Amino acid sequence: MNRIARRALALLLLTFLLLGGLAWFLWEYAAQAETWVMHPGSPHVYDDGRLASGLVKDRTGEVLLDLSNGRTYHSSALYREATLHWLGDREGNISTPLYSYYTAAMTGYDPINGLYRYGSQPPSLNLTLLAEVQAAALEAMGDYRGTLAVYNYKTGEILCAVSTPTFDPEDVPDVAGDTTGAYEGVYLNRFLQAAYPPGSIFKIFTTAAALDSIPDVLDMEFSCTGVYEMEGGEVTCESAHGDQDLKTAFANSCNCAFAQLMERLGGDTLANYVQWYDIVDSISFDGFTSEEGNFDIRGAAPVQIAWSGIGQHNDLINPARYLAFVGAVANGGTGVMPHLVKSVTLDGKEVYTAAPQRGDRLMTLNVAETLRDFMRNNVETSYGDENFPGLTVCAKSGTAEVGGGRKPNAMFTGFVRDAEYPLAFFVAVENGGYGSSVCVPIISQVLEACKAAMDQWDGF
Repeated sequence: MNRIARRALALLLLTFLLLGGLAWFLWEYAAQAETWVMHPGSPHVYDDGRLASGLVKDRTGEVLLDLSNGRTYHSSALYREATLHWLGDREGNISTPLYSYYTAAMTGYDPINGLYRYGSQPPSLNLTLLAEVQAAALEAMGDYRGTLAVYNYKTGEILCAVSTPTFDPEDVPDVAGDTTGAYEGVYLNRFLQAAYPPGSIFKIFTTAAALDSIPDVLDMEFSCTGVYEMEGGEVTCESAHGDQDLKTAFANSCNCAFAQLMERLGGDTLANYVQWYDIVDSISFDGFTSEEGNFDIRGAAPVQIAWSGIGQHNDLINPARYLAFVGAVANGGTGVMPHLVKSVTLDGKEVYTAAPQRGDRLMTLNVAETLRDFMRNNVETSYGDENFPGLTVCAKSGTAEVGGGRKPNAMFTGFVRDAEYPLAFFVAVENGGYGSSVCVPIISQVLEACKAAMDQWDGF
């Protein structure tokens, strides 16, 4: 009897082990099967570590890249150069996680049927980019280094986002051997991987914080003689602006006025708004994660805190993140996150369709409307409506000092207020000089191309 009991106990233990192993396998399969199948070593999905099949198209269906047979790029060298930082190069020097992020959708994988649909038709990764606008943006940037982006602040769709310098992936230059500096930082997608001193475009954020936290801020008067003395140093302007209210000081981009505003606002309050508005956090979409910005006034003297509110000191912003913030201003205080992929098509059916991802409300509607009025006034009084025919543009320029004897970075950001053209934009020109004089001719060309394309394609 003892022998039978021992055998029964052993059988019971083996049964438990078998059931436990089966449960562990099923859990691992449910949790990890997609990772196993999509591993870069999988010969059913990848060829030498690269997705072996599929087309990448712009929003109109223009094929920008065929992933089969070692990659075939668009026939236009301009299109190839303009989209390089999103599509990547053959050597893998420019990282683009799009393909791995959407591999499951593009291969038709599901945990029950596996890759049963793979290979019947080339899958299609359909981008929000408009190739002709992307090309227009690259041409507008000319020989400048930097980035330019435009996105729809209602839907989050990125219409264009170029990074310069760039190169033709079908005619790869000797980047390592270049001694001219023409390819400095060429492997960086500056829209995502750069963090710039913002200069006076940061005053949009500082003004938003002041409007929200200082009840009588619109009644305040600021006096500018060209120099404002503070503890630890002085804040300077290029000219004496005299007496101004906040709207006029914003239009004049008056550093002395904003130094006085910062005395009232306080560095700690501004630091709290940096966290509430998320303007130095990274931003993620479609497998990409941006560089973080920086705002640090710990141990700073009052004059350094003032300069930080002006967009200098040690402030840094990432273009993608700040564009989303400006989009929130345009959208009445609630942001919509940018994205690059519009849909994934497999066997003629959409297996993934992007939807607008609205963020939390950043600011009240009243604050957003006041900022929109201020930024509209800038264009009417300083930048010129004639530079943006057919569009109601609201904007702010910046000239960001970078030190080292180099010319400042030219910065420009804003949005179109017209309901049929809900476009927000960001321009950074490295060592370009004055923000408005450098950036306005560039962004005017791109917005004109956006408007023409939206008219042609019925607003998309």
